[in-house]
Amino acid sequence: MSENNSNDILIEVKNLKKYFNVGPGATLKAVDDVSFVIKKGETLGLVGESGCGKTTCGRTVLGLYSATGGEVNYEGVNIHQLKGKAKKDFTKKAQIIFQDPYASLNPRMTVGDIIAEGIDIHGLYKGDERTKKIYEMLDHVGLNREHASRFPHEFSGGQRQRIGIARALAIEPEFIVCDEPISALDVSIQAQIVNLLIKLQKEMGLTYLFIAHDLSMVKHISDRVGVMYLGTMVEFATSDALYAKPLHPYTQALLSAIPIPDPEIEKTRERIKLEGEVPSPINPKPGCRFAARCKYAKPECFDKKPEFKEVEKDHFVSCHLF
Repeated sequence: MSENNSNDILIEVKNLKKYFNVGPGATLKAVDDVSFVIKKGETLGLVGESGCGKTTCGRTVLGLYSATGGEVNYEGVNIHQLKGKAKKDFTKKAQIIFQDPYASLNPRMTVGDIIAEGIDIHGLYKGDERTKKIYEMLDHVGLNREHASRFPHEFSGGQRQRIGIARALAIEPEFIVCDEPISALDVSIQAQIVNLLIKLQKEMGLTYLFIAHDLSMVKHISDRVGVMYLGTMVEFATSDALYAKPLHPYTQALLSAIPIPDPEIEKTRERIKLEGEVPSPINPKPGCRFAARCKYAKPECFDKKPEFKEVEKDHFVSCHLF
């Protein structure tokens, strides 16, 4: 993708692949030839159904999974070739907020020690400075300093996710992968967490990869959005362009499922219902992965993989219709 000034780009993902061997002669292609860029200071939303590979993609971008093929270039350096100190330095720049606030916090550690995990690993602060930093991070995410001596089980899901955010921010990273950070929370709490992430981004100049399947929330937070289907990127555009004029039939179906908060309109509008079974990502057939569920599918869709190309300015799509 060449639509950006290279000085603006923080991360360039080129033909990224992440495969898992799941049995004799069986390969799960969780991420298959995905490319995109993330600009400094922006939020890139990554959406798709459960099992489409978006979380695997985010973790491979972060280096938590090794890449089967392709590159993840962070400020021009391929992170999958980093070793030793260089790799440790990268982990200070890039952090993750996990999906499940119940499973991602060690129940035996106090909140203060959880927040200071990265600080201790990188040897950033000691003694009073360390305590001061913990209090500062608690304040940033809307919690109190007396919470530092408590344990995770004493908090609600929304509060736990705030602790997870404080832990990710404590070492002052530049880039954060938000891996479905609101999907395990009550609807009433989701907007609070998203607004907190937006506020922190402005205050700290952060760059986000925001992974979710809630499309209305992705629209609220994202500058640009990538749509994944069965391990591949099918559409990529600015948030405004994607929601105003989705091009790929899969994106159109996803967006038609977003509820409209007007009962009269909601009652009369037509949703695009996808027919057919979701194909297996294990040893996928050639051609477009979406072809079996697409009402526009032609014979070539089943035989030849569509090229991922720019069809309008900064609007990329992988579909034989274009």
